[in-house]
Amino acid sequence: MNGFHGRYWRFDLSRGEGEMVTIPETILRRYLGGVGLGTWLLHREAPANVDPLAPEAPLIFSFSPLVGTPLTTSAKLAVVAKSPLTGFISDGLSSSHFAIAGKRMGVDAIVLVGACAEPSELVLGALQPTRLWRKTPREADEALSKHGRVAAIGIAGENGVRFATISNDGRHAGRGGLGAVLGAKRLKALVVDGELPTPVADPKAVTRLARDLSKRSLGHATAKYRDLGTVANLAAFNRIAALPTRNFQRSRFDQGDALSAETLKPAREVARTSCASCTIGCEHVYGFGDEKRTRIEYESLFALGPLCGIGDPEAVLAAAGRCDALGLDTVSAGGTIAFAMECAERGYLPDAPHFGDAEGLLALLDDIAHRRGLGDLLAEGSRIAAERIGHDSIAFAPQVKGLEIPGYEPRALQTLALGFAVGARGADHNKSGAYEIDFSDRVDRLHGNARSAALSLETENRAALTDSLILCKFLRGVFDDLYAESAELVRAVTGWNVDGEELEALARRVVAARKAFNVREGWTPEDDSLPERFLSEALEDGPSSGARLTHERLQEMIRSYNLARGWSEQGYLPDAVMRDLSLEPSPADPTHAGPQVDP
Repeated sequence: MNGFHGRYWRFDLSRGEGEMVTIPETILRRYLGGVGLGTWLLHREAPANVDPLAPEAPLIFSFSPLVGTPLTTSAKLAVVAKSPLTGFISDGLSSSHFAIAGKRMGVDAIVLVGACAEPSELVLGALQPTRLWRKTPREADEALSKHGRVAAIGIAGENGVRFATISNDGRHAGRGGLGAVLGAKRLKALVVDGELPTPVADPKAVTRLARDLSKRSLGHATAKYRDLGTVANLAAFNRIAALPTRNFQRSRFDQGDALSAETLKPAREVARTSCASCTIGCEHVYGFGDEKRTRIEYESLFALGPLCGIGDPEAVLAAAGRCDALGLDTVSAGGTIAFAMECAERGYLPDAPHFGDAEGLLALLDDIAHRRGLGDLLAEGSRIAAERIGHDSIAFAPQVKGLEIPGYEPRALQTLALGFAVGARGADHNKSGAYEIDFSDRVDRLHGNARSAALSLETENRAALTDSLILCKFLRGVFDDLYAESAELVRAVTGWNVDGEELEALARRVVAARKAFNVREGWTPEDDSLPERFLSEALEDGPSSGARLTHERLQEMIRSYNLARGWSEQGYLPDAVMRDLSLEPSPADPTHAGPQVDP
């Protein structure tokens, strides 16, 4: 097949053996790759109600038909598993040469099951004991890169921190604890390399489309990120009072200027780089300390800075570098520590640092990764920690379905608030994309309604297609008609006679398949909500002052969203939707037992 190899490599770490498994062409056409294919494989490979850290739980590296082509930003992969942080689907994305090397092994996905008897590494299909346990992901990469491209975990993954990441090319896939899944398998690193190119149906058309897409990607839609990086978002959000501060107690940060891109770039920037196969180049590297350097994105800057009340650039950059070395998701790390800081403020955790304590932040990151003292509790994430702390702390634990909320204030961006609430993997701006609606003139961002729900649905569909192709989200402003133009890309690569209507149906199918997995694993309508803080406390800062999101408003938006999707009012999937998913149902799967109505 053009664009695909039509199989995945399934490696059982318990037996030390791998096999090739055929993927029917009909499934590839219905799910493409990336998140779509990864979701289908998760349904197929994960036993119903499996413990995310059990040997039987699969960890999936999913590629796409565009990987290996010259199309800009196409060197991406999805890592998919049942999240140890949420108990639902986790599907992280990462740009890297690992994606190209993995697909060149002649597979469309790699599925790891089982667990090694001792800490090991899987190098080009050979399982062997590792001497890299307790080493950083960078040290593992340096030691193994002579063999191929490396995906590795840090100490946090080894110790089962529920928001540990997987690092590849210095970038991280793993919101939701994918690194903990790999660590539970006692696998330090996976090394891949191959020689099989990606066959394409129409090489001349692919080359023409690649040139056009690259040229368009350099336009105004991506100029801000190319010049300043995503760090530019911090000052913009601070101006409109949508910057979460001090664990979402405020929406503006008084020290925001010190962390703005305009301040950091001339004082701290040491390099600007690009992901593999990317013409945008939004990655900015900043220096700190004794010639140390780290990549910094808006989400890391927000979570380790304003959210924790810390405005010292040196400390925030050092914290981001520490997370990279330990293998920690910066959003969940910052969110969980900010939660602990508020607990300290209320007297619930007397040993936790207070807001603004940079030294306490850095020390606690180490304690979390090593599961020492208070760090052992916080390594579980803010939801589980709140359940154990008690009092009223669950009301201000900054999470949805267990996944910590990224750097967008839900009360000031209420279309996105809906996206957070209904998101399959929890609060995730990348899977929803509804902030695009809030920043437009189509809605009142401070007053969500049924129209917001319909528009939110469309951004989620577009994100599902983009994540299955896989292309960078920063290309969203480049396409005039995402579905029709994506169909042109898929036709040139695969030779399939697809059109925009087919890809739009595919996007809806991927969204539904992700939801179906969650229902299978115990989702109920009560999981689609936000912490009580966002539903009872009004904002008090700047242009967003007085904004509040009531229970009633959020529930009405959720009902409108579910009905617009053709689901039940409560969010269950009707039989017709389930039949369209082409899944292999587990006998224990309650979603296949008749109409999906509120039990």
